[in-house]
Order: sequence, then C-alpha cells, then structure tokens
Amino acid sequence: MRTTFRVRPIGIIHSDFKSREEVVNSNKDENVGKIEIFTEYEDGLDDIDGFSHIVVLCWMHKSTYRALKITPLYHPEKLRGIFATRHPDRPNPIAITTVELLERKGNVLKVSGIDMLDGTPVLDIKPYTRRDGKPDAKFGWLSDKKFP
Repeated sequence: MRTTFRVRPIGIIHSDFKSREEVVNSNKDENVGKIEIFTEYEDGLDDIDGFSHIVVLCWMHKSTYRALKITPLYHPEKLRGIFATRHPDRPNPIAITTVELLERKGNVLKVSGIDMLDGTPVLDIKPYTRRDGKPDAKFGWLSDKKFP
C-alpha cells in the first residue's frame, strides 16, 4: 500500500554547519548547537530535563536523492545499498541522531554531538532510554571499519 504522509516541523537546528562537508569533517562529539522548538510545541518539552541524551529526528532539507546504490562517505571502496548506510541522500531524507542534552532554556535545547546543518527542520524528539542500547547488536559491513 502506497500512501502519502504529511509531516510538520516542530523546530529547527542551530549549528555552525553551513555545508555537508563541514559536518563530515568535524568531530561530532565536540559539536555544540541548539535545537529551537517552536513555541506551540514548547509544552512537549516538560520533563525532558532529567534525560542526559535525546534522539532527534530531522528532515535533511539539503538532501538530493539520486539512487538506491551509493558510495558511502567514509568508505568509498564499494557501492552499497542506501538502506545499509547512513548516507544523507535517501528516498525519504529523514535523519536520526542521538545528542547529549546539556540544558533547556524555555523552548531551546543546548546539545552536544550535533551533526546537522544549520536550519535543518526538526520532526520529533524522543528521550534516549535503556532499551535504546543494544549490547548484542551486529554491524554488518561496518564491523571492521573505523570512522574518523
């Protein structure tokens, strides 16, 4: 069954990244940025302060989908299926990232570990919970790979 979905951003990313290359060449863990939640969604942030990390879903608004087989950014030795990678150019350019929540001031979350372009629309936020960690996870073709 094919259907169309309508999503609305709940906020916007504020980061130092203006280009994809800046994100790729950065040390993700050191990147501090802000997630501004639009005021009509601010009440949804109640009780988020007690979580050390949050999961953020975004719409990669600069994505340019071209193919189901791509060359991974960090490991260009072989074409891979798009769904076996974290490549940004996807049929539905949805990004998911886990960031450390440093503080909340009203409708703005200060976070560390941000890897999104400035101006990226935020679709949803969820708390990172115990069940998000999977100790028996396998990593497919990435098992023997190192990341910068």
